[in-house]
Amino acid sequence: MLSLPARACAVLANLMCMKHIPVAARRAHPICLRLITPTKVGGKGRLESNFSTPPRPTPTMLVHPQFDPIAIKLGPLGIHWYGLMYLAGFLAFLGLGKLRAKRFPERGFTTDALDDLLTYGVLGVILGGRLGEVLFYQPAYYFSHPLEIFAIWKGGMSFHGGFLGVLVAMAIFGKRRGLSFFQVTDFIAPLVPLGLMAGRIGNFINGELWGRVADASLPWAMVFPYVDAQPRHPSQLYQAGLEGFCLFLLLWFFSAKHRPIGAVSGLFLIGYGAFRFIAELFREPDPGIFGHSYSISMGQWLSLPMVILGIYFLVRAYRKEKVAV
Repeated sequence: MLSLPARACAVLANLMCMKHIPVAARRAHPICLRLITPTKVGGKGRLESNFSTPPRPTPTMLVHPQFDPIAIKLGPLGIHWYGLMYLAGFLAFLGLGKLRAKRFPERGFTTDALDDLLTYGVLGVILGGRLGEVLFYQPAYYFSHPLEIFAIWKGGMSFHGGFLGVLVAMAIFGKRRGLSFFQVTDFIAPLVPLGLMAGRIGNFINGELWGRVADASLPWAMVFPYVDAQPRHPSQLYQAGLEGFCLFLLLWFFSAKHRPIGAVSGLFLIGYGAFRFIAELFREPDPGIFGHSYSISMGQWLSLPMVILGIYFLVRAYRKEKVAV
């Protein structure tokens, strides 16, 4: 019987060797029907699939390097970039968690507790992220191909689903450790953004989740050759900077001082929801259960409740502190 940390390592090893679809093959894969470009039909703008070989970009444009998805090859074993990004995120979580536990011993998080916490978090991210992709973005496809739900090596993870999975996992962890839900989420909130940043860098390396068409005069506009030859926003890097680095700084410094229980969690929801909403303005919208829209995307629909709940939790936390005083 594997210990909890050993199980987490086993899951991480599986992720590192995930067989992602090669970029060139994504055009024909049913899960990758997001490879669409806006065209004019009958005088009206609508979206059509475009699986033909794209025209070559002009030499003056930045072009996505089209990295090999396999970072390291060890004989028959291939370690994928995306798996390495997951590993980097989990290691950052563990390292920062130990630093916070040492700085705030009164919060009840030991090294042993952090090992368990990481295991619960890994399972929550993977199970929740996969179910979120299935339910929020492509329910019709997965319900008609139910066995594909389990094919996580083909890609397809939703942040909002992973977030809900982590919340369930943290509730179970807290109950087993005698900690309240918000004691756990307040502790882990500053540990999460660097993992999100690593994940978005992984998206960029894989050449997926690209941005909307940008003005050709934008210095950092980039062509993603397997989409089309139009300059686009490298929105994966925008998200890495906003949801990752900026959110980390905000939460790390905010949580460095005593805050009422629930306040750090509330700020995380506000910060992530707001940053994601902004980034979606530059990201090619994903088709979802509400359809495919350039006005308000599925990611924005899912981010709005986060901001609203975050404001509620933050206000409630400070009101409770005043009452206690």
